[in-house]
Amino acid sequence: MSDSVTFKGSGTTDGGLDIAVKFELDGNAPAGSKTAAASATSPSGANVMDDRSVSVGSETLGTFTFHGHGGSSVMSGWDDKTPNAYEEVWDGVSGADKLINGIAGNNLLRYDSPSFSGVSVHASYINAANSGGVSMYHDMGIQISPEMVEGLTLGYAVGEVEETAGVMIDESTMFVTYAYGPVTVGYQTSEADGPTVTQDDDSTSMSISYAISDDFSVSYGTHEMDLGSATAVGTDQESSGWAASYTMGGMSISGMMNSVDNVKGVAADDKKGYELELGFAF
Repeated sequence: MSDSVTFKGSGTTDGGLDIAVKFELDGNAPAGSKTAAASATSPSGANVMDDRSVSVGSETLGTFTFHGHGGSSVMSGWDDKTPNAYEEVWDGVSGADKLINGIAGNNLLRYDSPSFSGVSVHASYINAANSGGVSMYHDMGIQISPEMVEGLTLGYAVGEVEETAGVMIDESTMFVTYAYGPVTVGYQTSEADGPTVTQDDDSTSMSISYAISDDFSVSYGTHEMDLGSATAVGTDQESSGWAASYTMGGMSISGMMNSVDNVKGVAADDKKGYELELGFAF
């Protein structure tokens, strides 16, 4: 049961620039989506803006997007590019979203280039002090879908996070997906390298999805997170799960069943998550 309403608008100027805006009014907006003064004088979530953005671009120049709230950097948008029929295998389990995904949040500027023979470039910039970091954060990535190999997509992205004052963490991710007929497979590896062993993390994801028909898809995937801060041997966070989605006319039904062992690297902290979603389009 949602408690928000989103307004969207788009158009093209006489000069050929595509402009789009989005504003969300949320009855339960998260902390940081309104000013401290507004928080002190109004109830939590009352009359506040949540996700909002404006973008300007064209087919030849690419697109610049400014996210006032709820923006995704390149690393956060590419935290898991392996195929799934509904959600990632770590989703829906409390505390299991420990990922190598850079920094994202308020007042984020992002650029997405057009595709040149299957190659596109992406970059983002944010004042990380407003979103859980210390200093300015920026990242960039490249995605390649070679025209000579239909169905193949490769991507690589890098970013640098200042975790605490003077402590820099280099993060990177690389993924490959391949679609052949109704089957799509994917593999992704990510790394976070810091000045000490406890700040070195890495993860590996694999999944396969199968389109049984144009309307029905299923997927299975795994994700393993090696947390450098984990002190005990064998306490990597290990996730696996199934997902499915089915569409019939204007109705859709989707769901997942995920299982995570050693959540956040805590031995024997094993959890499961289930989710079912019904959607109707009129």
